[in-house]
Amino acid sequence: MFRFLVQRMITAFEKRYDYDASYLRAMYDISPVAFRKFGAVTKLAAHREVVPVAASYAAKLVGTLIEDCGPCTQIVVNMAREAGMNDAQIEAVLKADLDAMAADTALGFRFATAIVSGSADADEARQAVRARWGERGVVDLTFALQGSRIYPMVKAGLGFATACQRISVGSRAVDIIGRAA
Repeated sequence: MFRFLVQRMITAFEKRYDYDASYLRAMYDISPVAFRKFGAVTKLAAHREVVPVAASYAAKLVGTLIEDCGPCTQIVVNMAREAGMNDAQIEAVLKADLDAMAADTALGFRFATAIVSGSADADEARQAVRARWGERGVVDLTFALQGSRIYPMVKAGLGFATACQRISVGSRAVDIIGRAA
């Protein structure tokens, strides 16, 4: 019974986001216990108390771009759009174009890039987040960034990260210039 529900859930997820989640099926087949524990990552990655959607998804996109060359990044783009993030802001993050980012997007992006790159600017970015959204904002962006990185890494670790793809924001293909960090 539980297997049937899991398969239906994965199929619905794949259809909703036009995404191949074969790695989730394989994980469940190999270890249902590991699959259930991996489900907790979804809660961590979705945590957001005080930061705006654009800041959270800017951090998620940075994290995903660091670990992925396509399908996982595309799903985060699709989720950002579904959550209401403006297409122009998504594209600005993908292109690492700070001048085109609104203040909240830019702050989420700056924080995430400073953390993943181990930049000397990490403390300054953290302070800017703290000044705008408090300690909860630091937690929100940290979880957004790190939560987004685990999916492509697990997919790669299980041997399912074998295809790159061009990223689109809606029907518009976006050329990603370099990496976010």
